[in-house]
Order: sequence, then structure tokens, then C-alpha cells
Amino acid sequence: MKEQARKLEKAIIKTYRKDIWSKFVKAIKTFNLIEDGDRVLVAMSGGKDSFLLAKLMQELLKHPLVDFEVVFVSMDPGYSDGDMGLLKHTADLLDIDVHIEPYNIFKVVNEISKDYPCYMCARMRRGFLYSMAEKYDCNKMALGHHFDDVIETTLLNLFYTGSFKTMLPKIRSKNFKGIDLIRPMYFIKEKAVINIMESNEIYAMDCGCDVAAGKTASKREEIKDLIKTLRAMHKDIDKSIFRAADNVNLDNLLGWEKDGKKFHFDDEE
Repeated sequence: MKEQARKLEKAIIKTYRKDIWSKFVKAIKTFNLIEDGDRVLVAMSGGKDSFLLAKLMQELLKHPLVDFEVVFVSMDPGYSDGDMGLLKHTADLLDIDVHIEPYNIFKVVNEISKDYPCYMCARMRRGFLYSMAEKYDCNKMALGHHFDDVIETTLLNLFYTGSFKTMLPKIRSKNFKGIDLIRPMYFIKEKAVINIMESNEIYAMDCGCDVAAGKTASKREEIKDLIKTLRAMHKDIDKSIFRAADNVNLDNLLGWEKDGKKFHFDDEE
């Protein structure tokens, strides 16, 4: 095993056990994310979150918590030679055997959605990864979304779509039968991800998209800045936002939607 991989694995289990490993295991147990007999596709974007998720999944394979299999897959949406080289180099350093599947999304997005490339890219990526889960005979697909992604999504929906929706830890696909999307890093904070990767000198790329490179302002960045400001005034504000989605009181809502049907607070039971 390469020294870089061994060092990071040691940090996961020892130095960052409380902030990373314990929260990873907690999410798996709390939401029943991985079960005996599962075959899990780990979607690797080449960023810090997905590399950490890959190492966490490798570590889980060593423990008798659950008997499962894992496949690491990275989609090449049209990365530059430099970004692709970095992805392969980091995967090699960390002893991650990743399958790289080409699908030039960047070119398509540039042609059809220059103004809102990230939204279209995310939709196309998701569909492609589900098809890869089918190709590799996986019944689950793991993404590297973490605690901060969850609360940011909650506020994005609240502020910009006028709805209360959050990022769920597990979703059963309606279009790809028998495949669940899971988020095992659901309880892990972004700060812990950054700290462990930087302290172990693991360098990963950003999204690698030339289409969005000049678009520095985004709604998610605005929300990140807002949460940072709120944390300075109330240190546990992020926890409150996170818990809100688990403490919804229907008696005090004007309306809600369930299975495509809308309900109103004054509807007769």
C-alpha cells in the first residue's frame, strides 16, 4: 500500500475518528444506507468529497459492520488533460482503482445551457451515473454530499424556490428500478473534510468545468456566505437548520405535498 493512502486511512480512524469516521458509520446505521449483499457504485468527481468517500468505503470493507461490494467510477465529462491527470494521480496515490467512463457533458451543456450550466450538468451527470450503476450491476449509488450540502440545499429551496425541501440521505430511483442513491457523508461537516485532506496533502480538483469557470457568483455561494455570517453570531445555527427538516410540524403548515398530491391546512380529514 502506498504511504499516502496508509496515512489517510490512519487519520480517518484515529485523528478524525470523532468528526469523520464515527459520523460516517452513524449515517449508515441511522438511515440503513448499506446492507448485507449490496453492491455500491461510488461516484467519483475528482473532488475532495468523493475521494474521502472512496477511502471511507474502503475502510468500511475492512470492518464487520456489513458485508458488501464496492465499485469506484468516475465520469469524464470533458476534463482537460491537467484535470484528468490530477484525478488519476490522486486515485493512484490513494490506492483507489477507479473506472473512468467518458461522457462529454461539458460540450453539450455549452451548446444548450450556457446561462445555467451547473443545473443542466448535474441532471445529466445523475442520469449517466445511474446508467453506470446498471452497467456495473450495482443496486446502490453513493455520492459525496455532506452536512453543509444538506443545509445549503434547505436554504436554497426556502429562499429561491419558496418551498421547504432538503437533501435526503437515501432516495429510491423512479427511473432506474432497484437502484438507491445514498449519501453516507450526511453527518460530516465540510470543515472536517477540508481539514483531513489538507493535513494529509491530498490535492483534488474543483468541478473542472470550463463553461462555468467564469461564473464566479452563484446562489449556492451566496448561501455559503450567509451561513458563515450566521455561524459567527450563533455557532450552532447550522445544526438548527439541519434539524428543522426532521422536526416538521404539519399542524403549523399552510400546505404540503405528498406523492404529487397537494394538501391545505384547512382540508377536511
